[in-house]
Amino acid sequence: MSHLDILLPFGLPPAELASDLLRALKAPSLAMLLARARLRHQAFDGFARALPHEAWLALQFGLPDGTKAGGSLPVAHSARQAFGLPPAAGVWFILHPVHILAASDHLVLIDRRHLQIAEAESRVLFESARPLFEEAGRQLVYGDADTWFVRADDWGELHTSTPDAACGHNIDIWMPKGDGDRNWRKLHNEVQMHWHGHPVNEERAARGLKPVNSLWLWGGGTADAQNNPLSPATAGPYTQSFHLPSWLQTRAGQPAATMAEVVAPGTEKRLLVLDTLIEAALAADWSEWLTRLHQLEADWFAPLLAALKDGQLERATLLASHNAALSEFTVTAHSLRKFWIKPSLARLVP
Repeated sequence: MSHLDILLPFGLPPAELASDLLRALKAPSLAMLLARARLRHQAFDGFARALPHEAWLALQFGLPDGTKAGGSLPVAHSARQAFGLPPAAGVWFILHPVHILAASDHLVLIDRRHLQIAEAESRVLFESARPLFEEAGRQLVYGDADTWFVRADDWGELHTSTPDAACGHNIDIWMPKGDGDRNWRKLHNEVQMHWHGHPVNEERAARGLKPVNSLWLWGGGTADAQNNPLSPATAGPYTQSFHLPSWLQTRAGQPAATMAEVVAPGTEKRLLVLDTLIEAALAADWSEWLTRLHQLEADWFAPLLAALKDGQLERATLLASHNAALSEFTVTAHSLRKFWIKPSLARLVP
C-alpha cells in the first residue's frame, strides 16, 4: 500500500496566537486533509534537549533517543558521513560556529541560519581555534562553514541540546551538562576570548553582520550508537525519503521539487520533510510563518489532496509539531469521502 509521511516542524501554531493565526491562514486543501483525518496527539517536554520532530526523526531512523533520560541525540557520526568524512572511532560531537546575544540578564542563542558565515570566514576561524583544541587534546575536523566536529572520548556522558531546541532561549539550562562539562566550558571560553576582536569579526561588523562569538556543541555519540550502516538500504522504515536534515542525509535522503516526484510509482512508503516553517517560528515571525504556510499549501498540500483523490496514494500521514507537541493526522482516500465533515484548520490546536 502506498503511504506518505509528511513531517512539518512547527506546523502547529502557539496556543496563545492560534485563533488569530488560523483566522488569517487560507489553506483549503490542508483544512480538508486535517478535518477528515484520524488524529493522534502526543505531548512532549517543552524543555527537552531535542525538539519533538527531531526526536521523532531519530526514532524512525534507529537512533537512540537519549533525550528521554535527559541526554542527547547521538547524531554526530551520521552527520560526519553526510559531509563525506570517513568513519572514525571514538565519541564525536557536532560544533556550530554561532552568535550568542548578551541580553540584560542572560545569554541567548541566535538562530544560526541568520549568521551567514562565508566559507573563507569559517576556515579562518577554524584554523584559529584548532590549536586551542589540540592543546586540550581534542581533534577538531572541518565539515563546512556551518558545521565542524570534535572528538572527545571522555565526554560520552555529556548531555547536550540541539541548536534549534535552545534557540531564542536563555541558554543556561540548554548548556552541556555532565561528565566533561567543566572541560568544555574552559575550552569554550578560550575560543570566545580568542575570537573577541578577531579580524574576521571586525570585518563582519563593518558589513553590519553579527560576530561569530561562540560554538554550540551537541549530538555526541559513538558509531555504535548509530547502529545501522548509513546506506540507502537502511533508510529506516522508508523506501524513499526527501529533504532530510543534514545529520540524516546519508540515509537515502534526496531532494524533491514537486509532489509529483514524491508520489511517483515504484515505492511503498515515503517520507517528506517540509522544514520551511522552522526559521520563522524560532524568530516568532508569524507573518512570515503564514506566508510560508500559504506557499506549502500551493506547492504540497493541494497536490497531496489531489494525489489521494486520484488514487496515486492510498494513505498519507501529516506530522505537525511545535516545541512541546506532535500531532499525527492520517488520511486515506476513503476518509476524504466523508463529505459531511466540513474542512477546518481547528485541529491544528492540540
